Amino acid sequence: MELIIKKEGDFKFVEEGEGEVLLLLHGLFGALSNWEKLVTYFSKNYRVIIPMLPIYEMPIKSAGLEGLVSFVEKFVEFKKLTDLNLIGNSLGGHVGLLYALKNQSKIKSLTLTGSSGLFENGMGGSFPKRGNYSYIKERVEYTFFYPETATKELVDEVYQICSDIPKCMRIIAIAKSAQRHNIASDLHKINKPTLLIWGLNDTITPALVAHEFNLLIKNSELYYIDKCGHAPMMEQPEKFNSIFERFITKHATANVS
Repeated sequence: MELIIKKEGDFKFVEEGEGEVLLLLHGLFGALSNWEKLVTYFSKNYRVIIPMLPIYEMPIKSAGLEGLVSFVEKFVEFKKLTDLNLIGNSLGGHVGLLYALKNQSKIKSLTLTGSSGLFENGMGGSFPKRGNYSYIKERVEYTFFYPETATKELVDEVYQICSDIPKCMRIIAIAKSAQRHNIASDLHKINKPTLLIWGLNDTITPALVAHEFNLLIKNSELYYIDKCGHAPMMEQPEKFNSIFERFITKHATANVS
């Protein structure tokens, strides 16, 4: 399925299907292709929405987690969304956690995959060097268990982003904001069903990070996917979709009964 970006008001987003809402939050370098197979599968029975986070456009002074959470709040209000099944990858998971902590009445369930918020290793421990394509390619490949998952299109997209100085400035500001904003002490406040789907071979937010999330978030379920890195919904989409479908079906049934 080709994902088409729509525009309404000040917002750009993908929206496919009808029914219960799945709100997907992408990461710092989150290409739409990361979510393509999830959208294709779940849009048959759900209303799947991906707001385009203004990571590269937001004013540099507000480039951080607070600005992104505020953006999500405004988007949810604009679209009049309720009973959200929120799914966040990497930075998107961090934003989703902060949004959920402030807006639990709007949340039905929370799913995190490779989320920051406790610990993250950046793009392999260092920021991508502008103008060095081979280095960018190596760092993007490092995100996955199978390096070939990093297609030329994906590497080209990240390279283009990292070659743009204003975009780089915002990425650095947001990455530093995420590293400063450890939310371990607040996770006990989350009272919504939470699913953790983690790549067992994640080098950015290692498997132990998922275990820590599992300990700190009550009512959370943890599933590891073997031979999988930082973006399970992209690298192992069938397994990711299967785990998520069981989770969301179970809680839909529980709510009905």
